[in-house]
Amino acid sequence: MYRSHTCGELRLSDEGKTVTLSGWVHRRRDHGGIIFIDLRDRYGFTQIVFDPKVNEKSWKVADTVRPEFVLKVKGEVRKRIEGQDNKNIETGEVEIYINEIEILNKSKTPPFEIDQEKPVNEELRLKYRYLDLRHDRMRDNIIMRHKLIKGIRDFLDKEKFLEIETPILIKGTPEGSREYLVPSRLYPGKFFVLPQSPQQLKQLLMIGGFDKYFQIARCFRDEDQRGDRQPEFTQLDLEMSFVDEKQIMSINERLLVKLTKELVPDKKIQKIPFPVMTWHEAMSRYGSDKPDIRFEMEMMDISDIVSKSDFKVFSGTVKSGGVVKALKVEGASEWSRSELDKLEELAKVYGAKGLAYFVYKENEIKSPILKFLKDEEVKEITEVAGAKTGDIIFFVADQFNTACEVLGQVRLYCGEKLKLMDENTFAYLWVNQFPMFEFEKETGQMSAMHHPFTRPMDEDMDVLDSDPIQARAIAYDIILNGNEIGGGSIRIHEQELQQQIFNILKISPEDAELRFGHMLEAFSYGAPPHGGIAWGLDRLVMLFAGEKNIREVIAFPKDQKAKDLVLGAPSEMPEKELKEANVKVINT
Repeated sequence: MYRSHTCGELRLSDEGKTVTLSGWVHRRRDHGGIIFIDLRDRYGFTQIVFDPKVNEKSWKVADTVRPEFVLKVKGEVRKRIEGQDNKNIETGEVEIYINEIEILNKSKTPPFEIDQEKPVNEELRLKYRYLDLRHDRMRDNIIMRHKLIKGIRDFLDKEKFLEIETPILIKGTPEGSREYLVPSRLYPGKFFVLPQSPQQLKQLLMIGGFDKYFQIARCFRDEDQRGDRQPEFTQLDLEMSFVDEKQIMSINERLLVKLTKELVPDKKIQKIPFPVMTWHEAMSRYGSDKPDIRFEMEMMDISDIVSKSDFKVFSGTVKSGGVVKALKVEGASEWSRSELDKLEELAKVYGAKGLAYFVYKENEIKSPILKFLKDEEVKEITEVAGAKTGDIIFFVADQFNTACEVLGQVRLYCGEKLKLMDENTFAYLWVNQFPMFEFEKETGQMSAMHHPFTRPMDEDMDVLDSDPIQARAIAYDIILNGNEIGGGSIRIHEQELQQQIFNILKISPEDAELRFGHMLEAFSYGAPPHGGIAWGLDRLVMLFAGEKNIREVIAFPKDQKAKDLVLGAPSEMPEKELKEANVKVINT
């Protein structure tokens, strides 16, 4: 028997028992000939003691052990000497006097320290991830992930959802992101792809009559990497039949409230029920379709005030169909010129031509654009914004999306600089009524903002033929502290409407049949009204764990270049296997 108890289990009530423990040497200390070792497993720590007066043979073996050796020990549970207990650990009132020890495995000196959290190069951590996982923080993150997923499963099971697995090898139907290709050995020249999501399959399950489906789904996208993206990721996938938007939002909201209260009880949920905001309102007020509403600092539209101004940057923008947005930042008037220049550079990064501002000093307003504006215009802007001494108002003049997005980034920068985000608050928010379509910046072509299976709002059906860019979707995102953690929609369930959307997207009947023929065929066999949502589980666990990067909550993540440093993947394959898979490598 390797252990009778774990290293986090023993208490004062176990005093006098003979126990067997196994684990890793966390720390080793030699005090006057008596050796103390903190023995660690994933459950915690237990202090074990080697006293030559108790067992000299075991003491001699203990004298040879070093950090991260794996030990099996047997001994007697004793109460620690008065004043020597450790209140920071649950086993802190006891220690084990050892009379038997076995070194199960030795360890080389690790490439970084395990017994304490110190900054370590991420590449080194990812190469030795199995050692990194021994850190308390990483262990706690993985446990948090387990608890969150278990909480989801328990909740949805009680709500009569069925967990159904969908295939990993599927047909390629490109929808914007690159797919991972899997060559077929049995069918030369043909390929499977790894799914970006189970979207089509879960809709087919609705047609199959499984009206409440969920899955903890593995998904794959061959994309450039960012801090919150991975080539393979996990999502909660959920679909329901005979429901509307409010019903889907309600069940997701109840689940999120339950998970938050159980797993991060120290976090305050800002508002229940969660606020609901349209896409246009979110963009107009906060400059983002995933606004952080933990702090107010809302944007204003001053287009009417400056529409006839002599300042052509403002009035010309309004005349050409654009807007002039303003953002008041309280208590920022003492920011240096270099700080303001930094904000202007930030604005330009996000597409603005510049960033204008009023700085409200005592008894005066300082601004490079003041000379171009009439006194009554300045006065009205000041009154509308409620600006006072100590404030700054920033201005961006551009087309609606650009102006909002730029000033939204300025808002976030100012909020962080002024420390306005309460780290102990969870501000959930629903954003809905997204545009059905958008124009791609690179090509200028119209594409679906979410995906082509999203249903238009009933009141916008009449503009699909005349002016489809004005159509809104029955789509909704769930936001947490400025992060999109999930998104979904009510789906199209009629063959004719789906074909109409394909036509708007200029997907020819032949292409639609090739890519989505199975969906169109399925819709002709009594598809029910249905809708659903998908959560980014990695991102949600990241926020619950208080991390800044999703790699910190994934056991074996890829690095920023989409490489697996532990296994050394991707790697070259032997010519024999390439030939069997009907693959030829061309070096370019």
